[in-house]
Amino acid sequence: MKIAISQPTYLPWCGYFDLIDQVDVFVILDNVQFEKQSWQHRNRIKTPTGLQWLTVPVHFRGHFGQLIRDVEIRDIGFSGKHLRAIELSYRRAPFFEGYFPALQRLLPCQVGSKLVDLNLRLLQWFCSAMQIKTHFLRSSDLTATGKRTELLANICVELGATEYVSPIGSADYLLGELNTLTGRDIAVSFQHFQHPEYRQLFSSFVPYASVLDLLFNEGPRSLDIIRSGRRPAYLPLDVVHTQEAQAR
Repeated sequence: MKIAISQPTYLPWCGYFDLIDQVDVFVILDNVQFEKQSWQHRNRIKTPTGLQWLTVPVHFRGHFGQLIRDVEIRDIGFSGKHLRAIELSYRRAPFFEGYFPALQRLLPCQVGSKLVDLNLRLLQWFCSAMQIKTHFLRSSDLTATGKRTELLANICVELGATEYVSPIGSADYLLGELNTLTGRDIAVSFQHFQHPEYRQLFSSFVPYASVLDLLFNEGPRSLDIIRSGRRPAYLPLDVVHTQEAQAR
């Protein structure tokens, strides 16, 4: 069984869904420390003047070291502001009317709502809209413990995984702790994704916007477009050789 493990992201970019799409189980890593001003509670949409941040306000003052699963949304009025910004930017997109009503139902939150619950319901809706069938689990629902690579390895063992697919951004620390996984007969590979171009509003193509940009502009073609950016996974030695070449 092939799995990936990643922190939950608000309105993620399309590369996040490439990772989800290529594994059997995607584990939401919610029992690690929350990072403010991170992708965990913000992302970007494309506007006539470029990429614009949408940030979910959360409680963090006096909550240093809190886990992702415990982070509460501070101001539930954010949803109206985000919906308005999304509507202003995408109301002329070809598939806006087909998807926007779902966002109007999913974004509003109750007082005391947890950020991870918002992110998870949005992730599951995005996957349903794009017909991604991967099964989701939350790490806080498992018994696995540990830090960094030890936690990842223990999750893999608990779920019976034979291969762990890592985001390439984790290579710097993961390569140094690779034996923690491979010593338990878990093969490791790194995601290799090249951002595809697709139809967009407002002049030339701009990459790395929220997947909303892809969905509103391309609709049912979204998953095929994401898959077109997938390249054969990097093996650990591939990453090492690339890093050595860049250091020369």
